[in-house]
Amino acid sequence: MKNTKEIIESISSWKRTNSCGELRKKDIGKEVVLMGWVQSRRDHGGLIFVDLRDCNGLTQIVFDPEESTEAHQKVRKIKNEYVIAIKGIVVPRLPGSENPNMPTGDIEVRVKQIKILNISEALPFNIDDKLEISDNLRLKYRYLDLRRPKMQRNIKLRHQICMEIRNYLNNKGFLDIETPFLTKSTPEGARDYIVPSRVNPGKFYALPQSPQLFKQLLMIAGFEKYYQIVRCFRDEDLRADRAPEFTQLDMEMSFIDREEVFSLIEEMFVYLFKKLFDVEIATPFLKMDYQEAISKYGTDKPDLRFGMEIIDLTKVFNKSSFKVFQEVLSNQGKICAIKVEEDNQFSRKKLDDLQLFISSFGAKGLSFIKFKEGKDFQSSIAKFLSSEEIEKIRRETKAQQGNIILIIADKKEIVYETLGNLRLKLANDLNLIKKEKEEYNFLWVTNFPLLMYNQEEKRFEAVHHPFTAPLDEDIKLLDSDPLKIRSKAYDLVLNGNEIGGGSIRIHNNDIQKKVFKLLGIDDKKAEQKFGFLLQALKYGAPPHGGIAFGLDRLAMILAGARSIREVIAFPKTQKATCLLTDAPSEVDLKQLKELHIKLDL
Repeated sequence: MKNTKEIIESISSWKRTNSCGELRKKDIGKEVVLMGWVQSRRDHGGLIFVDLRDCNGLTQIVFDPEESTEAHQKVRKIKNEYVIAIKGIVVPRLPGSENPNMPTGDIEVRVKQIKILNISEALPFNIDDKLEISDNLRLKYRYLDLRRPKMQRNIKLRHQICMEIRNYLNNKGFLDIETPFLTKSTPEGARDYIVPSRVNPGKFYALPQSPQLFKQLLMIAGFEKYYQIVRCFRDEDLRADRAPEFTQLDMEMSFIDREEVFSLIEEMFVYLFKKLFDVEIATPFLKMDYQEAISKYGTDKPDLRFGMEIIDLTKVFNKSSFKVFQEVLSNQGKICAIKVEEDNQFSRKKLDDLQLFISSFGAKGLSFIKFKEGKDFQSSIAKFLSSEEIEKIRRETKAQQGNIILIIADKKEIVYETLGNLRLKLANDLNLIKKEKEEYNFLWVTNFPLLMYNQEEKRFEAVHHPFTAPLDEDIKLLDSDPLKIRSKAYDLVLNGNEIGGGSIRIHNNDIQKKVFKLLGIDDKKAEQKFGFLLQALKYGAPPHGGIAFGLDRLAMILAGARSIREVIAFPKTQKATCLLTDAPSEVDLKQLKELHIKLDL
C-alpha cells in the first residue's frame, strides 16, 4: 500500500486538452495533455511506446530517454489499465510506421511528463475485441467489458439512436410525457412483476409491461401526440432478444389512421438512417397481409432478403395413394414445400440433420425430391409418387435440374412454422444472406387476426392486446364469427426481426365491452381491471392509435450484434439474474415483516 500511495499522483494542476481519438496531422507541433488508460506498452530498449485509450479512441505516445529521463523511468512502472496523464508534443510518425487503421495513425505524442493517476490489478480478461470471453465472465465484470471498443461503440450508437428519434419527434410536435412505474396489475399477456405496498398492507403495485393504458388516457386527455423512451418489465422466459426489463420507444396519436402512422414512421426511419449511417432508405415500405406472410414465409416477421417461399402442394396430392399424405388431407392438413436451388449441399447426413431439426417444431417427417437431368429424379418417397404427380410438382415449384424440393405434410400450423424455420436455417447454412453488404429490408405486416382460440383453455385470446380495434368492415363479425375478424394492427419488420408493433385502438365503449366479453372478461372483471379506462372512454375519446418499438432490439440490429445484451449497459442473464450485483438476492426478514410478507419456500 505504501508503494501505491507513492506512485499515485494528482492532476489538480493539469487540464486535458484533447481526447485520445482526436489528434490529426493538423495538430503536429501542438503541446497536449492526454489522459486515459494504458491499452498496451511496448519496450523497444530505448524508446517505449504506449497506446493510450479513452472513450474516444487511441493515441500512440512515445517515451524517449533523450526527451525526458524522468518520464522514461516512470513509464517502466506502468502496466495495462493503469490510468495516466501525459504532457507532450504532437509529431508525425516516421515514414512507413503510419497506421491507416487508426484515426490517429498519422501522428504520435512524444512525452515530456507523465503522472500515474491510478493503478490496476491484473484483469480477469484483456480489454480487447479480438478475444473470445465467456458471457458470464463479461457480465460479472461488466464495467471492464464496457471498456472494450466494440461495447463503447454499441452504447454510443444506442445513445445516438435515442437522440435522433427525440429530435425527429420533437420537431413533429410530439410531447415527451412520463407515465407511472408503480401501477395496477392488468392481464396483458406476460406475467407482471409485482411490488408490495408497505403503506397499503396486502396490496400490490405492478411494474408496467407497457404504458398502453396510460397513453390511451393521454389521448383522451387531448394531448394528441405523445411519446416516451420508457422502461418496461415482463416476467417471461428469456431469449437472445428479450430481457426482464427492456426499453420501448412508445408513441400514440389522435385523429389518425393506419396510413398516417405508416407515413410518419417511414419518414422517421429515413431520417434516422441518414443521420446515423448516411444511408438512403427507400419508401414507401412494402406492405404484406398477415395471411400472405404466414402462407408464403411461415411467420409474421418474414425475412425478404432472400427468396425460398413456401409453395402449397396440397392440390397436387389430393388424389395421392401415399397413406401418410392421405391421412394429412383427411384431417384438413397441408402439404407444402420449399425449393432450394443447389442440391449438392444435401448429403444423406445433412438430410438426417434436417429431419432432427424439423422434429423440434412437431413435424413428423421431411420428404425430398432431387430433380436431375431430363426427367430423372431422386426422392425419399419415389415409390409412392406417380409420374403425373412428379410433373405437377415440377410445374408448381418451377424446379430445374439441380434443384431439391423439401416437403412437409402435417397440420397447417405445424407445416407453416416448420417450413418458416427451415427456410431461415437453410438461408444461414447456405449463406443466402450476403453479410458483406448490409441490406435494410423493411416490411409492414397488416391485418392480423383480432383473436385466436386457445384449445387447451377453450377460450379466445387477443392476438395483440384487448384494446386493438377491428377493421370497420369486420365489426359485424363480433357477434357471429369472431375468428374471422381482422384487426387494425400492424408490425414493422426489419430483416426478419419484428422491431415494432401497434394498432388503431378501440375508442368506442360498446365495442370495447364486446371484445372484453369475447375474451372472457365480464363486466365485473372489466370494471375491476380496466374500470378507469372504460370510464374515460365515456367522455369523448378521440379516434387514436400508435406503435411501440423495441429499442434494445433495434439497437442490436443496427449495431450488428448477436444479442440485446450487447447494447444494454448492465443487462440480466437469460435466468433474469445480474452477475455484477448478484441480484435478485435475499432481503432482511425485517423488510418482509414491514411489508406483511411471509415466505413459504
